[in-house]
Amino acid sequence: MTNHPLFRGAALALLLVLTPALRAADTNLTQDRADRFLGLVNASYQAIAYVEADAQWKATTDVSDVHDASSETAGKARAAFMGNPALINETKALLLKRHELNDLTIRELERILLIAAESPMTNPSLTQARIEAETKQASTLNGYEFKLHGKPVSVNEIDNLLQSNDTALDERLAVWLASKESGKALKDGLIKLRGLRNGVAQEMGYHDYFALQVAGYGMTTDEMVKLNDNFMTVLRPLYLQLHTWAKYQLAAKFHQPVPKRIPAHWINNRWSQAWGGLAEGADLTPFFKGRTPEWVAQSSEKFYVGLGFPALPKSFWEKSDLYPVPAGSTRKKNTHASAWHLDIDTDLRSLQSIEANPWWFATNHHEFGHIYYFMAYTKPEVPVLLRTGANPAFHEGFGELTALAAVQVPYLKSLGILPADFKADPTAFLLANAVNSGGIPFMYWSSGVMTHWEADIYANNLPTDQWNARWWQYVRDFQGVEPPVARGEEWCDAATKTHINDTPAYYYSYAIAQVFKYQLHDYIAKKILHQPPQACNYAGNKEVGDFLRKIMEKGATEDWRKIMKDATGEEFSTRAMLEYYAPLMTWLQEQNKGRPIGWE
Repeated sequence: MTNHPLFRGAALALLLVLTPALRAADTNLTQDRADRFLGLVNASYQAIAYVEADAQWKATTDVSDVHDASSETAGKARAAFMGNPALINETKALLLKRHELNDLTIRELERILLIAAESPMTNPSLTQARIEAETKQASTLNGYEFKLHGKPVSVNEIDNLLQSNDTALDERLAVWLASKESGKALKDGLIKLRGLRNGVAQEMGYHDYFALQVAGYGMTTDEMVKLNDNFMTVLRPLYLQLHTWAKYQLAAKFHQPVPKRIPAHWINNRWSQAWGGLAEGADLTPFFKGRTPEWVAQSSEKFYVGLGFPALPKSFWEKSDLYPVPAGSTRKKNTHASAWHLDIDTDLRSLQSIEANPWWFATNHHEFGHIYYFMAYTKPEVPVLLRTGANPAFHEGFGELTALAAVQVPYLKSLGILPADFKADPTAFLLANAVNSGGIPFMYWSSGVMTHWEADIYANNLPTDQWNARWWQYVRDFQGVEPPVARGEEWCDAATKTHINDTPAYYYSYAIAQVFKYQLHDYIAKKILHQPPQACNYAGNKEVGDFLRKIMEKGATEDWRKIMKDATGEEFSTRAMLEYYAPLMTWLQEQNKGRPIGWE
C-alpha cells in the first residue's frame, strides 16, 4: 500500500464518510447516502488524478528515470484510492439499490467501477506490478532512439521520408524497416502487460481486459467486434475499388508490376493506415510555404472561437508542448500528438510536434477538438466523474470532425491557405479525404487489424509465438497489404503503434469516431449550412457552434446512443459516410474498368 500523503488524506476522508453511512443505511435515504459518498469521491478523484496526470505529463514530455519514478508513484496513489476495496464495496452496495437512485447517480457509480477495474486494490501486488510495468513500457516507447543507416533519426524525419515523392524505393524500404525496430524492444514488456492487464480486469469480474474496455460502451467483446465487422462489410465495395486504383497508381509511380497486395513500404504511412500523396491536384503542401508552426496552432483556436467558443486560456499556451524538440537537445518526448485535461477543470494542455504542413494542420485541428470538448463539459452541472466523452469514441469523433472541417476547400480559402481563385478538382479533394487519415483505408486498419489483433491477444489469449504472424495475417486479409520482407516472431510489429502499448484495447474507438464524424458533418452541412458535405465551410457560423456545444457539454451524463439520436434525428449509422463518398465510388468504378478488383 502506497504511503503517498494525498492518498492518506483521501483514504481517511473515505473512512469518515463511509462509516456513518454504512451504519445508517437502514434509516437514511439511499440517494442521500449516495450523494455524500459521491461528493467525497468526485473531489478526491479530481485531486488524485491531477497529481498523476502532472507526473505523466512530465514523464511524457521529458523522458527520464526521475520522471518515470514520479509517474509510477502517482499512479500507485491514484490506484490506492480509486481501487480501494471500501470504495468498491460501497459502490456495489449502492448499485444494488439502483431503483432508489437517480440516473445521474447511477452513471457516476458505474463510472467508479470502471475506473476501479483499471487498478483494483483488492489485489495490491497485481495492481502495483501493472503500474510498474506500464511505466517501464512507456519509458522504452518514449525514449526509443530510431536509427537509419546507423545514424539517429526522429519519427518526424521517418514520416517525412515516407511521405516524400523523392524517396527512392530502396531507401523507402530502409526507412520502413527502421520504423519497425522499436517493436523488438517493446515485445517482452507487452507480453508481461497482457497478463497484468487481464489480471486486473478479472479481479473485477471481467473475462479479460478487452471486455473491460468495451464495457465503457455498454457492449460485450463480441458485440464490439461485430459492430466493426459490419463497418467493413458496408464499406468493402468502396474499399476494393480504392485499393485497386491505388495499387495501379503506386505500381506506375515506382515502375513495378501491379501486385495483388500492396507492399507496405510503397505507402507513405508506417502502418498503411492512411494512403496520402495519391490525390494529384489536392496536395496542399506548397500552400503552407511561408507559414509557421505557431500559425498552424493558432488557426485551430480561431476555428472554434469563430463558432462562438471561448479563446483558450493563457495557461494552455504557456504549459503545452506543441513543437518539435530543438535540434541538438538531449530531451526526449513522446512523438504522438495528444490532448490533456490534467485537473479535469482548467489545466488544459496539448503535446504535439507541429510543423507547417497539411498533416500537422489537420492533426492540430483534431487535438484542439479534444481540448474544446474538455472545456464544454467542464461545468458544475457535470460531476467530475462524468467529465469525459459520452463514450470513448465521442472524444475522437469531435477531433476527427474538426479535422474534416479543416480540409474543406471553402474553409481553406477563408484562411487564405488556398487563393480565392483556386479551382478545386472535386474528385481530387474527395479522393484525398478518402485516402488520408480518417478515410476509408483507416477503417480497415482500425476496425480490422487493430481491433481483431487486440481481441485475440487479450480475449483469446493468443500464444506469444504467434503474435507477429497473426498481425500480418490481418494486415494481408483486411488491408490487402503485405510486408516487403519476411517478418518473424523476433519482431513485434504491432508494438510499433503507440496505442498498443499505452492505450490498449481502445483503437476500435477511432473507427466508431469516423462513423460519428461523418454523421455529424452530414447534419451540419445539410441542415445548418445548406451546403454540400464534400465542400462546406463551418467558419464563423454560431449555429454550428451551438449544435456542437449541445452535444459536447453533456459529457457522459447521458447514454451515447440517446445523445446521437437527439442531435441528428437518426440512429448511429454509416449512411452519411457512404453518401459522402458516393461520387468517388462512381469515379473509381470508371477508372478500374477492365482491372481485377481486390487481391483474392
